[in-house]
Amino acid sequence: MSGQRLQTQFSKIYAYFSGRDSDTNLETMADILCCTRRNARMVLNKMAEQGWLSWDPAVGRGKQSRLNFYRTESDLQMRRVRKWVQEGKLDAALEELDNDAEKLARLIQEQLGVSTQEGKQIIRLPYYRSFPTLNPTKPLRRSEQHLVTQIFNGLTRINEKTELVEPDLAHHWEAISPQQWRFYLRPAVKFHDGSLLHADDVIWSLKVLTTNPYFAHIDRIEAPEDNVIDVFLSRADNYLPETLAIPMAAIQSKKVAQTKDGDRMPVGTGPYRVAVNNERQLVLKAHDQYFGFRALTDEIEIWVLDSAAMCYLQPTASLDPTALDSRQGALQSDASDRLELDEGCNYLLLNRQTGIAKDERWATYIRQRVSSLCLLPYLAKLEIGEYRLINAYGLVPGWIHSNVSSTSTPAPAQKTLRLVHQSENPLFPLLALALKQMLAEDGVTLEIDTVPYEEMMIPKKAKKIDIWLCGVSFGNKRADSMLPWLTNFEHLSTAMPRDEFDDLYENIALWREQSETAFDSEAIGRSLVETSQLVPLFHIWLGVVDSADLEDVSSNRVGWFDFKSVWKKPLI
Repeated sequence: MSGQRLQTQFSKIYAYFSGRDSDTNLETMADILCCTRRNARMVLNKMAEQGWLSWDPAVGRGKQSRLNFYRTESDLQMRRVRKWVQEGKLDAALEELDNDAEKLARLIQEQLGVSTQEGKQIIRLPYYRSFPTLNPTKPLRRSEQHLVTQIFNGLTRINEKTELVEPDLAHHWEAISPQQWRFYLRPAVKFHDGSLLHADDVIWSLKVLTTNPYFAHIDRIEAPEDNVIDVFLSRADNYLPETLAIPMAAIQSKKVAQTKDGDRMPVGTGPYRVAVNNERQLVLKAHDQYFGFRALTDEIEIWVLDSAAMCYLQPTASLDPTALDSRQGALQSDASDRLELDEGCNYLLLNRQTGIAKDERWATYIRQRVSSLCLLPYLAKLEIGEYRLINAYGLVPGWIHSNVSSTSTPAPAQKTLRLVHQSENPLFPLLALALKQMLAEDGVTLEIDTVPYEEMMIPKKAKKIDIWLCGVSFGNKRADSMLPWLTNFEHLSTAMPRDEFDDLYENIALWREQSETAFDSEAIGRSLVETSQLVPLFHIWLGVVDSADLEDVSSNRVGWFDFKSVWKKPLI
């Protein structure tokens, strides 16, 4: 008899006697369980072995046996739910709890942290949203960019510590000419499904990118020999290894990427494979045939909790649920937290092409009126302090490009503006509301809508949008880390006057044609602010809450840590 059926039988007995210890007989028990007396006796003995009840059969005709309950029906229900939670069957657990998400959250928090099961090390992390797409070619938020680096490999990669380009799937490369690069692939690399990486997978993965302006100079890709890839360019790129090192250029399995589940359940060659990915849980398991060092942690489970902190990870077995503020998704942290300012910021992107900011008077008004300093009093009323925001005067910490003066021009007229921001971000609704309250004092009405992140980066109805409330994280401090953000997708090109964007793209192309010249990212950042293209708002703290349970935990530039390198020291 299965454990589930035995618990169902116990529920019948418990309900019949209302949970009270009773004198009864075997005939009654057989009637309750709808079985023979012999089977009823077997069922009672199994329940006794589990410690749920005791059954003392009477000796002699007509005498009553004694039934004593040691567990309640609720006890067994919670035991069953805990087992499902431990196994990651969150939907079944939620249904058993009558869809009480708060109860489920408490049970999940019991399971969070570091554990060892059957000799395998498992880390369970809380997070505030799910990951419906892990396709590297699509617009990815900060966390998805990190996950892509754990699931996939590119031809090259940027070392998180040194921030230098280094080999990945390609162990060597060389420039045959200014417009031809050759990459030599590692042999016998296997995808997560066991299939071998072929040149066709590399060619297909890179060809998909060529519709994107950042990779538009790639003319064609060929494989002159096994494990050799030639990339031909329409314009020279002395930094092609760096160009191909971003998460977007990850190499996918051509066969799997074209299936309907390719976005949610992708197949790569990285240290972790996707085992489960649904609305409540993402499970990554170590790829045993990974060509690099096998991951030290066997399994990473990310559980979606409404109360999880937006900006901080807690890889600890001693997670204190009271540290999570369910109202704001904020974390009470202390000096031991390994937190750093994000290499980026939240900002307003003004639609200078078809929106209100195409009128220079409105662009000037918004640039001068809106700043982090002006928003702070309104944010204070919304009790946003736990996010620990830092005033931004440029796109990255340390840049001073925006006007810090308290003077501003009045609004050109009473007007209704439309602002959109991405959904599933607890911070942005508060920023938008503060901005709405502030502009209302000038007679300006702000309408607020939300859209999926992909629609933020590839706008579908840009003509009806005046302002985008956005966020960007460049991932490292390299001068060229801004390049993908500038030209990927249609985010800036939709909002910026066409001639200005064409000039920007041409400047990038000219820089690529030069050799050993630092990219002047600060000059571009200053220009975007001074032309009223964007208004920097706040930098945000990201990082990993310090944990005594794990070794070698180090926060990266997007607020996560390298899963494959962390481990739990045995208690010996």
